[in-house]
Amino acid sequence: MAEAGSGRALLSVRDLRTWFPIRRLLFSPSRGYVKAVDGVSFDLSPGETLGLVGESGCGKTTLGRTLLRLERASGGRVVYNGHDLLSLGEAALRPLRRRLQMIFQDPYSSLNPRLAVRDIVTEGLRQHGQLDGSLDAVATRLLHEVGLDASALYRYPHEFSGGQRQRISIARAISLQPEFIVCDEAVSALDVSIQAQIINLLVDLRHRYGLSYLFISHDLSVIRHISQRVAVMYLGRLVEVGETRAVIDAPQHPYTQALVSAIPVPGKARSRRIVLRGDVPSPANPPSGCRFHTRCPQAMDHCKTVEPPLVRLKHNGVEHRVWCHLYSH
Repeated sequence: MAEAGSGRALLSVRDLRTWFPIRRLLFSPSRGYVKAVDGVSFDLSPGETLGLVGESGCGKTTLGRTLLRLERASGGRVVYNGHDLLSLGEAALRPLRRRLQMIFQDPYSSLNPRLAVRDIVTEGLRQHGQLDGSLDAVATRLLHEVGLDASALYRYPHEFSGGQRQRISIARAISLQPEFIVCDEAVSALDVSIQAQIINLLVDLRHRYGLSYLFISHDLSVIRHISQRVAVMYLGRLVEVGETRAVIDAPQHPYTQALVSAIPVPGKARSRRIVLRGDVPSPANPPSGCRFHTRCPQAMDHCKTVEPPLVRLKHNGVEHRVWCHLYSH
């Protein structure tokens, strides 16, 4: 079930599961599980950006955090450059952590308010013994990389705008020269004009340093501009994966079709919006069969009981993959 990009995989995820136990009291027996991530598989190639899109609560952030071991996986494998991250102890994992970084949604809450910017962007280098040169010189270089100057060195996070704080977060993330960065809704809290600037910065850094991103967003219009491939997630599972243009121009899964219909296109009349009925089911009690069948306008009887298979489709010669009974015959 690999969702491979081109060439060898930098990151290979297989049947990843992250379940959270439900307990009445802290140490009481589990009464069930919230299946936030439930059987996700994909590959990420060096220098590639994979966009991960879906409604709030579908498991996107939990997936990103699990990849970096910020959440504990319940099963599956995450292989980075030949290392199974989920099986490594803390001592063995530590040298790899500097190659795996994360940019969080809210830059204000992710930056230590008691540290000056100089110390924030160089903290990782000091922790890993990678600081080469004076703090001021190294911090100034990192700030220049993200479009800020030395006047920011001794200021604190509350003195900056949201876009500037996100630039500081990005400078911190790239300080250790990572290969893979999880961008968790990295622009969703910013104004539209600032979003474009941050997206352009991330694209520039990807080209400059050969970075690979998992770019998490609920907004397909943002995913369209930054990602080579897109993975659509619903209730803990992937429902469609493929090259961004193929998925957005010709979405095959009914859920993807609904998401794409909501994208505004400047200068064009809005196409017919697909409005999904009902609410997203609880991940603590997901529907049997296809998890989307309770809201799907094209659901069939066997969608309610049989899990959909993986089907490979092509659009203008480009393959993408979909988990849907509509294409399994």
